[in-house]
Amino acid sequence: MPVRLRLVLLLIAALTMPSAAWPQKDLGIVPQQQLDVIKVLLAQEAAWNRGDLEAFAQAYKDAPDTLFITSSVNRGFEGMVEAYKHNYPNRAAMGELSFSGLEVRPLDDQFAVVIGRYHLERGKKDGGNAEGIFSLVLEKTEHGWKIIVDHTTG
Repeated sequence: MPVRLRLVLLLIAALTMPSAAWPQKDLGIVPQQQLDVIKVLLAQEAAWNRGDLEAFAQAYKDAPDTLFITSSVNRGFEGMVEAYKHNYPNRAAMGELSFSGLEVRPLDDQFAVVIGRYHLERGKKDGGNAEGIFSLVLEKTEHGWKIIVDHTTG
């Protein structure tokens, strides 16, 4: 029997085999709360990479007690947005953002913590590459999940 014909028959047999005969992998089920929180970060990443700081900032709670912690503690949504505009004045300075190693830890139905890594790819004249780790506290609000504390190193 030609090799090709044997491969086709093997493929047909494999495809018609009952699913119970296939080894099962436990892929796990990610709770909706964790998916909703991850969506916030994916939307942030996409907004940043479009050069849209306003859309990026929508992930944060627009409140005077929102905290943004880097080398200093900044309080309030407006101050945080102004700091972003100052530090990233144009598309080239913003570079290309990617998040990795995201872990969502629900605290209860209203709050969750996220840890992860960020990498910012940009030219040397625009500040060079940057990377670090972050931890976020998010609150479930009437407008969806919003970041209320952002602690970023780098």
